[in-house]
Amino acid sequence: MKSPAEPAAHSPRLTIVLALLSTLGPFTIDTFFPSMRAMAAEFGISYWQVQQTLTAYLVPYALMSLVHGSLSDALGRRRVVIAGLLLYVLASTGCALAPGFTSLLVCRALQGMVGGVGHIISRAVVRDCYSGTQAQKVMSAITMVFSLGPALAPVIGGWVHVWFGWRAVFAFMALYGLLLCALVIRKLHETLPISQRTPLHVGAIVGNTFSVLRHPEFLRLTGASGLCFIALHTYIGAAPAIILDHWHLKETSFAALTLPVIGGYAFGAFWSGRLAGRLPPDRQANIGYATLTATSAAMLLLQFLVRDPPLLPQQLLLAATAVGLQLMFPIVTLRILDIFSDTRGTAASAHSFVSLLLAAAMMGALAPWFAVSMRRLALNAFLVNLAGVLVWRSALRYRRRATMDGA
Repeated sequence: MKSPAEPAAHSPRLTIVLALLSTLGPFTIDTFFPSMRAMAAEFGISYWQVQQTLTAYLVPYALMSLVHGSLSDALGRRRVVIAGLLLYVLASTGCALAPGFTSLLVCRALQGMVGGVGHIISRAVVRDCYSGTQAQKVMSAITMVFSLGPALAPVIGGWVHVWFGWRAVFAFMALYGLLLCALVIRKLHETLPISQRTPLHVGAIVGNTFSVLRHPEFLRLTGASGLCFIALHTYIGAAPAIILDHWHLKETSFAALTLPVIGGYAFGAFWSGRLAGRLPPDRQANIGYATLTATSAAMLLLQFLVRDPPLLPQQLLLAATAVGLQLMFPIVTLRILDIFSDTRGTAASAHSFVSLLLAAAMMGALAPWFAVSMRRLALNAFLVNLAGVLVWRSALRYRRRATMDGA
């Protein structure tokens, strides 16, 4: 078996593998958005009901995210990822062949149970192999590609839907999962040696998980990152309404919404990598949070002051929001992993769990209400980003008090 330190010598290859793994969860959430109205028509259900395919995916995703990282701490990273990807392929095939809406929901739930395995464990692998500035650069690259998943997925899904129908979208997910599995088998070596693994006991797993979940700084940092991520991606979750109803475009025009986000993430990742080692991490995160607050406030003013505003300023503001998110998200994620250096997989799982509970509530239940108008979406983004900034400042104060008490 390869030494856990060896992949660090092949950082571009390892980064690509981990980045692609991180896209699976968000890719599965958003690829079928252009097909939602066709699915509602075929099954004879309302748009709100078909929106619950998101909830059916996100709730199991959140619950099982508590398990993936802990299992990888006990069994090793590689074998847990491979098993999860194989189950994902089976679940996606079931969605493509579902004879009715109930069976579709069941298969979506199965997708959710394993959809987060790559994203969660890829974070732990970063900390297995890297530290300091190098870890920040790798995490920035992974976060960028992870964030591209929700942006690219509706574009890909829209074209697959137009060419082959909505069932082909889920078949495409199965193929993607199979390709990722082959990539992991060939390119990803084990990064957690047996000597560093935790016992595979339910009591130990539960104990480690609760230790993470009740940590005050963890809760603050997770809220600070999760709220701001959801603030932007509620726009992606409302993509069908934005593209078809508010911007009056076609099913193949989802790129009008997603490409600005992709561009923002790409520039933000480049900027974050350049700042690594040159700027204190907390200061970089502060710049990111300030950008998020300013751009969401500008979007809110635009929607309330201009009747039917042109697309370009809206797209530019969404791109700038993505830059801000990219600047702060890797910093916060690495800090969470650093708090729990002995159980990084569990920390990554708990981080995803809390974030996904927020996402399930926002995108599954509330997004249809926000999607009624661009004003509602803008107001939601501003308030949620503002809440994220306040929680971030609370995390900084907690860390300063803890440092002073420790001294």
